[in-house]
Amino acid sequence: MASKSSSFHLLDERIQRFIWAEGWEELRDAQEKAIPLIVKGEQDVIISAATAAGKTEAAFFPALTHLLATDGDGLIVYVSPLKALINDQFGRLERLCAQLEIPVWPWHGDVSASVKTRFLAKRRGVLLITPESLEALLCNRGSSVGAVFERVTFFVVDELHAFIGSERGKQLQSLMHRIERALDRKVPRIGLSATLGDRRLAGQFLRPDAEPAQVNSAAAGSELKVLVKGYEEPLAVKSERDDEGESEPVTPGQVAAHLFKVLRGANNLVFPNSRRQVEQFTHLLNKMCERERVPNEFWPHHGSLSKEIRAETEAALKQKELPATALCTNTLELGIDIGAVKSVAQIGPPPSVASLRQRLGRSGRRKGEPAILRGYCIEDALGPRASLRDKLRLDTVQTAAMISLLVDKWFEPPRVQGVHLSTLVQQLLSAIAQRGGVTAGEAYGLLCGPGAPFTGLSKQEFVDLLRHLGHKELLTQDSSGALLHGRVGEKFVNHYSFYAAFASEEEFRVVAGGKTLGSLPVDQMLLPGQRILFAGQTWQVDEVDEEQKAIYVTRAPGGAPPMFSGGVGRTHTKVRQRMRELLEGTSSPAFLDAVAQRFLTQARAAYSNLRLASEFALDQGKELMLMTWLGDPANEAIACLLISRGLVAFPSGPGVEVVKGERSTQGILEALADIAAADTPPLDALLADVKNLAREKWDWALPDALLRKAYASLYLDLDEGLAWVRRTASGSRP
Repeated sequence: MASKSSSFHLLDERIQRFIWAEGWEELRDAQEKAIPLIVKGEQDVIISAATAAGKTEAAFFPALTHLLATDGDGLIVYVSPLKALINDQFGRLERLCAQLEIPVWPWHGDVSASVKTRFLAKRRGVLLITPESLEALLCNRGSSVGAVFERVTFFVVDELHAFIGSERGKQLQSLMHRIERALDRKVPRIGLSATLGDRRLAGQFLRPDAEPAQVNSAAAGSELKVLVKGYEEPLAVKSERDDEGESEPVTPGQVAAHLFKVLRGANNLVFPNSRRQVEQFTHLLNKMCERERVPNEFWPHHGSLSKEIRAETEAALKQKELPATALCTNTLELGIDIGAVKSVAQIGPPPSVASLRQRLGRSGRRKGEPAILRGYCIEDALGPRASLRDKLRLDTVQTAAMISLLVDKWFEPPRVQGVHLSTLVQQLLSAIAQRGGVTAGEAYGLLCGPGAPFTGLSKQEFVDLLRHLGHKELLTQDSSGALLHGRVGEKFVNHYSFYAAFASEEEFRVVAGGKTLGSLPVDQMLLPGQRILFAGQTWQVDEVDEEQKAIYVTRAPGGAPPMFSGGVGRTHTKVRQRMRELLEGTSSPAFLDAVAQRFLTQARAAYSNLRLASEFALDQGKELMLMTWLGDPANEAIACLLISRGLVAFPSGPGVEVVKGERSTQGILEALADIAAADTPPLDALLADVKNLAREKWDWALPDALLRKAYASLYLDLDEGLAWVRRTASGSRP
């Protein structure tokens, strides 16, 4: 190996012997490139490589070599988004580190206090930790943070893409920055990911004020086999009856029957688009196993299940004797070691191309085996009252568009522009706990100064925030000017739930006539007068109760069914543009089966009949549909612009739906022209009438102006939305 490798000789001899003993014939591409960059311990590095391409070793072989060169007394802090991933990495690293006489310490909520006490006594080796446990360390060991991390030589951030653009990511940025401030030196940061849509933006996230070295592995990917099957739900539903005597759609049973036929006998992952669907398909498949009198091979895995049930599913996938298929949400997207799976199935469009890429990385990991993706698209049969969504076969077209982008090796760039002021509130309270109090100037310098994670906040905005937190009794100020926890702040910080920067995923209850119809996740704005699609019916929103997380609705009178249905992710403009290209094209992707190809043919006919290549405004009677073919952030911005002009408008699939009310179609188009001609409105005016702006854990504690600023940074693309409005006003194709 040494003769072929330019990096092998840079590693410590004990690590070289470990590699020989493991029977490796050569280092992977990512390892060859990363070792010389990391081994000196002088710079930040991002390693971007496919799943199972050896990223962990690419980071740890040189990092441990650096540690051994300093008598093994240093500390590597590895941060993971998942406890299960820490447990996996502990098993992998302990085997290597035992031979190097370097201790490995797992640290999360399930690890015993005795292990944590032993680490605090030694403070050397490899610490495997979650952001929440790191937060707890800083809060509870405030005065000794400098001593605990005195010998830290690297931060290693695994699954980097899972942190970017989230509250946890902003929290992690802040924690690393706060530790560096306590040490008064920079600590090299190493980011690992298989799914980075824009490595430059990822670099900005890893360290906001510097550019890391980039390792992009050129390792060859495995062969990819794709099949997308279409299923049509008949208009007159001939169905079995469930226990309550209510009719059930027939297509889920048909999809389950195909899954049963093709997946049995191997390990697979199936991704429906909700926890409810995970339960539904698991139930259907378990019944089929019972009916056929064969052992059950199908196991559920989602966030609402207990840790024990999830562990059972993971164990079923890991053991080699019996085949197992997990039906899961994104809980099995990340790098938990469940071994290689033969295939991945996706029911409905995935949340994003990046998510699909991450999921597919589980398949085709064995040498010579292809990665296999099966997609399942369910569309309603077309009748005389078919909705625009049905006519355009949007689920099928979106699935095809996302797979074609995946094949083109494109996925969504990370959204790094979110200011996450909710997390600023948490980090301010945490810094006070760590330091026993801080002045306003110290807090601003620590959290909002150069290189800090919240640099987008002015000093005046910070002062306004402090005053507001004082009114909320989260903060108080003593006679010396030090900021301390207020009465309410003290209660929050002393509760274990404080350490998480994010709220547990909550869904809004949908309530009609005092009866709860169910619940749905809401990642778009809601406002009275809006129509939503739920349980196969159209409802009008009467009230949004943000405190009770409830949407009060009544049956919508007439009108075309809306495209809004809760959603499983926020769709990028590139996906919608690719959908439009497919609708305007003539050839069909080879991976569509006969039914899915028929859906695409029907969609193209509808697109042509509606003249959507040149027309953007579709009159649907009581509503006007503006077909923008933009992503959700731009559509939401356009809706806000129309709302600020007194209209009821909301993002709806590939466009924006506007309720006419007293306005004519011409009146709405004139409002668009006015928006195009006017200056960009301030956020206070733009978001004055929009409800459910509080999406993150501490948003309730923000003053209105900062809540709007935080919301806009995360959910609106005003520039793209305004550009579309101005193009339409100028008469060019939108």
